[in-house]
Amino acid sequence: MDVIREFDPWKSPLCTCPKKYSLNPYTGCSFSCIYCYITGFIKDAFRVRVKKNILKRVKRDVKKMNKSLFVSMSNSSDPYPYIERNLYITREILKLFRDEGVRVLIVTKSDLVKRDIDILKDMNVAVSITITTFKEVYKKIEPFAPPPERRLEAIKTLYENGIPVILRLDPIIPFVNDDKNSIEEIIEKTSPYIKQVITSTFKPRWDSLKRFEENLPGIHKKIKPIYTEKIHGSLYLPREIRFRLISMVKELSKTYNLDFSSCREGFPELNTKSCDGSDFIDRI
Repeated sequence: MDVIREFDPWKSPLCTCPKKYSLNPYTGCSFSCIYCYITGFIKDAFRVRVKKNILKRVKRDVKKMNKSLFVSMSNSSDPYPYIERNLYITREILKLFRDEGVRVLIVTKSDLVKRDIDILKDMNVAVSITITTFKEVYKKIEPFAPPPERRLEAIKTLYENGIPVILRLDPIIPFVNDDKNSIEEIIEKTSPYIKQVITSTFKPRWDSLKRFEENLPGIHKKIKPIYTEKIHGSLYLPREIRFRLISMVKELSKTYNLDFSSCREGFPELNTKSCDGSDFIDRI
């Protein structure tokens, strides 16, 4: 197929995702998060472009895809960049998926997803929304993303309209948002409206570390020495630190009676549901 492709996160040995498809309607992401990994493989990654003839290509691929699998949208570029407000590319694709009975997992940092509730209510869909922190540091690490309070409002609105919502609390970055109070604040505020918490630790490459050096030099000096493990091209925190952080998030999630999973951390035994939130897609 062309633009709807089998999901394969670089054949990571730690990936526990179910078999699924991935679709990125746009190339590049306007939110410019300094921890983002897409700058390692997308040229001009923080400049958003619409893929040429994307709607025609999606229509063609839908005819070929295995409808027993779902589509994750998106894994490299947010499906709701600011230009989507006027272009309606994602909205038109969702209409097509609805009409063709395609199951969808939306992954976003944008509250613009609320605009499409009229379509989502008639689909087998779940929405995964990322909130990394409510602290002011979000302006440094996610400089052009919608503020976390707006994302929280989107979570509430989706819930009120019967759309299953999953919280992505990631990445956890040492000395930025890894303290228990910061993490519990996010879980406590979202807990009445979400089904599951998904978390992961920051896994830098040279380009994201460079952005930390430029934007948060004090944090960069602290985190660079502790990333001593390399797995599949990314730097990882030592296993014992990862386990402590992931276990803490799991225990907090359990306190609020929420399902939990971690992403590419090497601790599948801690997961209570699939690692991407897809267990909640089928509701119609």
